[in-house]
Amino acid sequence: MILPDSFWRFAREGLGSPAPVYPTERLAATGRYRHVRNPMLVALLAGTVGQALWLASGALAIYAAAVALAAHLFLRFCEEPTLRRALGARDEAYCAALPRWLPRLAPWRGEESQG
Repeated sequence: MILPDSFWRFAREGLGSPAPVYPTERLAATGRYRHVRNPMLVALLAGTVGQALWLASGALAIYAAAVALAAHLFLRFCEEPTLRRALGARDEAYCAALPRWLPRLAPWRGEESQG
């Protein structure tokens, strides 16, 4: 359910999509996005690592590590700078308050970006 929920939030709240060719116009920071910046990737990697452990597959673990590295590099050097330019201070506050990969327990409410 993470993927459909994320797509809905991008379209409804962000007025865009997760695809770089049609990025959001506004920050979509509700639901799972109040705990971690990239819930779709976290879910994908958790599932892949879980399969690697369940199947005791070294190849699948290497695949998960390669996907994680590629995603990290894409986020760090492509997506995040683009969003900072487009969304400004609100995105900077959001990124400063929420981790890229490990969810925080307390949901972000945006108060970190005020004052």
